[in-house]
Amino acid sequence: MKTLLLDLTNWDLCTDSTGNIAVASEPYSIAQSVASACRTFLGDLWYNQTAGIPYFGQILGYLPPPALIKAWLTQQALTVPGCANPVVYLTYVSARSVSGQVQFTDATGATQTATFGAGAATIIPPLVPSDYLGNPGGGYVGDPFGGWVGTP
Repeated sequence: MKTLLLDLTNWDLCTDSTGNIAVASEPYSIAQSVASACRTFLGDLWYNQTAGIPYFGQILGYLPPPALIKAWLTQQALTVPGCANPVVYLTYVSARSVSGQVQFTDATGATQTATFGAGAATIIPPLVPSDYLGNPGGGYVGDPFGGWVGTP
């Protein structure tokens, strides 16, 4: 699967060395598509108003249980062709922001990681999960604003 390459700083189209719109190929294109799916607000897609995460209606300002947020994100990741067995890790949850990453297996059997949330989206190595957010493992993960996750 190929997709238009998005710049990681502003999540917008970028150009290749010849000035044409850049294209991403697998496996990067799958990770980018998973990150985009997790960043999509319900109703944002002109061609499919039922796709997306209910950020405005049920997450931001409401602070639902982390398990529910993870379920929505997992469901969105599974809509991307080539994404299998997604596992969502939340790194920051507040009434105004949700950040984290999705680790998944691509068609080649390789593990890929895509991030979502506040700031620029990235494709990065796995994070240390936080117990407070319902992730396996232990320890705390720094939030994108310089604070720490772990205190309700």
